[in-house]
Amino acid sequence: MSGNAGKGTAETADGPAAKPPRKRSARTDRRVSRTRDVLGDALVELMHEKPFDDIKVQEVLDRAGVVRSTFYAHYRDKDDLFLSDVEDFFKMFSTVLTRHGASPRRLAPVTELFTHLAEARELYAAVKAAGKVNDVQALGRGFFARSFEERLRGAGVVMEPVELAARAHALAGSLFALMDWWLDKGLKADPKEMDALFHRMAWSGVAGE
Repeated sequence: MSGNAGKGTAETADGPAAKPPRKRSARTDRRVSRTRDVLGDALVELMHEKPFDDIKVQEVLDRAGVVRSTFYAHYRDKDDLFLSDVEDFFKMFSTVLTRHGASPRRLAPVTELFTHLAEARELYAAVKAAGKVNDVQALGRGFFARSFEERLRGAGVVMEPVELAARAHALAGSLFALMDWWLDKGLKADPKEMDALFHRMAWSGVAGE
């Protein structure tokens, strides 16, 4: 709430000043988060059942138990919901090592990410069939590039800012290229092996290694 609460509305030469926006309470934030979660979960469930293009917004609402006005308060359409869910996913995965205090020598949670992909291979197939893999990977590369830049700094890598940013983006591209290769080969290698392989390749390309 405003620090002027209870003191009336301030006046300006043009009349009453606009009140500062009211801060959302933690309870409101939790309610918004729950709404976004149930809508995202409903869309994912439907993507297991039918092609993405055949899914109607009303079907998502019925599955989630959310009214139309609430949906459009958060999203423009089902594509916006999908990409927002993808952003939340990559935000969580790209920051998990930092949040858990992992050694900065570990640049990406490859084991955890690839394990999740193996468990969600049907969803990946649905995303691929919907022609959204490029959109998903573009978002993922952006999130991981920022994470790589932060973790390289934390590992003591000293580079010019432009070179560090370029290196981070290259690593993000390498991560998703490795993911594509792994998926195309039928997920035969263990995620832990892929984690070790990625980090060998990543550090071998960093100056001074």
